[in-house]
Amino acid sequence: MNDIITIGDAMITFNPVSTGPMRYVPSFERKVGGAELNVAIGCARLGLKTGWISRLGNDEFGRYIYNFVRGEGIDVSQVELVDGYPTSLNFKEIMEDGSGRTFYYRTNSPTTALTVDTLDEAYFKNAKVFHITGIFPAVDQAKNIELVKYAISLAKKHGVLISFDPNIRLKLWSREEAKAALREFLPHVDILLTGVEEAELLFGVSDPLEIIEKSKHYGISYVAIKQGEKGSIGYHNGQYIEAPPVKAKKVVDTVGAGDGFDCGFIYGVLNQWSLVKTLHFANTIGSMVVSVSGDNEGLPYLDEVLIHLGEKEFIER
Repeated sequence: MNDIITIGDAMITFNPVSTGPMRYVPSFERKVGGAELNVAIGCARLGLKTGWISRLGNDEFGRYIYNFVRGEGIDVSQVELVDGYPTSLNFKEIMEDGSGRTFYYRTNSPTTALTVDTLDEAYFKNAKVFHITGIFPAVDQAKNIELVKYAISLAKKHGVLISFDPNIRLKLWSREEAKAALREFLPHVDILLTGVEEAELLFGVSDPLEIIEKSKHYGISYVAIKQGEKGSIGYHNGQYIEAPPVKAKKVVDTVGAGDGFDCGFIYGVLNQWSLVKTLHFANTIGSMVVSVSGDNEGLPYLDEVLIHLGEKEFIER
């Protein structure tokens, strides 16, 4: 049985070798990216049994991603290489302060080949958490919104928890389209992992207490509000916690920090930790991710997190 499964489009991410506007960057380094895949990688590194549902282009980039994911110990039994679809790409721009922009090239994504008929109900039955984001539905709105809704129904049928990070990408769809589609998922969500801006788009409020009240209206059990360098806020079973930030050693690249937080929070929920411990663990992972350049290169292994928390001794030599 998998602890967590997810579904989504993966990309070859081209990271700039220097900072500044992308038009002035002479070369790029090939990496693997994708929000849902990042969560799968992060959870696998924490020791969770993890599965990923996807399609990749039957090309060199697709083979590279497939082998990379398999090497991370993620179950790829629900991943196929398909003809006629180029593996998705994106190019990143990173500025001196660590902020940046992403430029997507994912039209005609290989995940277009995913349909309700290709989803294996037994795969959902044998999972504890099904993690979704707002990115996969946006890649192909005409099909993926209904596909995700069907996947949710399979998960719910077998008592699987639904974890949801809105991860709204306005380069992929409009605010109105995102709000209309993603609000349809909310009544089925058990774990909401969101930033304030995303919550404001979905609920029309930005105050954390109001966000939590809106979430409770949908029957969401766990709410985690990510606030970056300000820490995070969590809610579960009437308990409201403001968790202070964990200072990063150095901010190099902020991409992937939210995915890292998600991994930590899901890990805490699966291990039935207290809300305080879960938030601190998630904050710690988020702070570790930003000190490494790349989408998932900074996602830590469990031993590394425990050393960072002072719960395990680090022996250098």
